Amino acid sequence: MTSTDGLKATSIGRLKGKVAVVTAAAGGIGGATAHRLARDGAVVIAVDQAPSVMEVQASILAFGGDAIGLEVDCTDEAAVIRAFGDVISSYGQIDILVNAVGGGIAHPSEFWCSEPAGWRRVIDVTLVSAMLCTRQVAPGMRERRYGKILNIASSVAVQPAPGLADYAAAKAGVLGLTRSVAFELAPFGVNVNAVSPGPIQTSGMDALPPEVKARSVSLVPMGYIGQPDDVANAVAFLVSDESRYITGQNLAVNGGRAYN
Repeated sequence: MTSTDGLKATSIGRLKGKVAVVTAAAGGIGGATAHRLARDGAVVIAVDQAPSVMEVQASILAFGGDAIGLEVDCTDEAAVIRAFGDVISSYGQIDILVNAVGGGIAHPSEFWCSEPAGWRRVIDVTLVSAMLCTRQVAPGMRERRYGKILNIASSVAVQPAPGLADYAAAKAGVLGLTRSVAFELAPFGVNVNAVSPGPIQTSGMDALPPEVKARSVSLVPMGYIGQPDDVANAVAFLVSDESRYITGQNLAVNGGRAYN
């Protein structure tokens, strides 16, 4: 059996028949998650403002999965409403939402020299985007008494890192959103959880100053940077029915790093 055959064999899996929207799906954690959910049998709607999201669609289709790529800026409320409305019109419902959009660490700086405009941008990209997308799926999930919402947070939300106050605050907001929405939707059978990656080999990690990256890795007991697939595997479990009694939780995927 070739590797492609193996991917086809696993495409009929635990998410068969589910419709999953994955944001920031053009690469990194979002891209790995889109591929993993497709291999588990979901119809994946890969969303990203980057045109390269269409390459993710093509990659999934190539191994026998089912996917559509959509170019959407998830900070644009009108665009989000339109895109999610189109998905619901086409497929009838959205069973899974993975909010993976996040940003703001390309040029880290200490808090004392940060600017309000930068904070607003980071919060819009990281927190407001998750709110806008979640708002589109929550009513339908509540009505059907079924749904899985997974937010990608970050280890910096609970573990300080130099120069990342804005990003840490935004990701802490993602955790607050996760717990609050989980509490509200629990009576309706909807699971809402978060995954907090530690150091993961993504473009964001590549953009960090060498000293910041070295310090991050030095604090990981396993001694190495994780891969996007490590996060995608955790997401796949939390959006499956195997996690039906887990909600409002934050799963750290960080190589064993402890929080103070």
